[in-house]
Amino acid sequence: MQNDYIIPAQSRIGHVHLKVADINRSLTFYCGLLGFEITTMYGDSAAFISAGGYHHHIGLNTWYSKDAPPAQEHSVGLYHSAIVYPTHKDLAFIYNRLLQENYPLTGASDHGVSEALYLKDPDENGVELYWDRPKDLWPQKPDGSLEMFTRALNLHSLLQELV
Repeated sequence: MQNDYIIPAQSRIGHVHLKVADINRSLTFYCGLLGFEITTMYGDSAAFISAGGYHHHIGLNTWYSKDAPPAQEHSVGLYHSAIVYPTHKDLAFIYNRLLQENYPLTGASDHGVSEALYLKDPDENGVELYWDRPKDLWPQKPDGSLEMFTRALNLHSLLQELV
């Protein structure tokens, strides 16, 4: 496939919309734990939530999934949604909050370009919470392309941001 079109550099992912089994359980996770705010509800079957007053970063609905079991791990579908935090200290803060709430992580990685925490929401959807390093610090290969990797994240060092 010949690609003669390149998406504009200012393009971005606007939101993710998730099918969930239970709106209230999902709101407890996304709003109660992660701190998103409800911007609007559609009865008891859909909620739109955001950070900072945007119309919505995450949509949650039970239109086709009320009380349904999680999707099978080895099937097609969403691998994870990713929430980028503005500062390293903000990532440290949410990590500390997860620790205080005894919410389990499924992973924690240093990718060279970013530091990431991985967890599952109540419907077993993957969630990545991460911070991007400044672009001028991104590791590069000799040919100028990115040299991303996956190494264990030093969680103790991350918490040092809070002292």
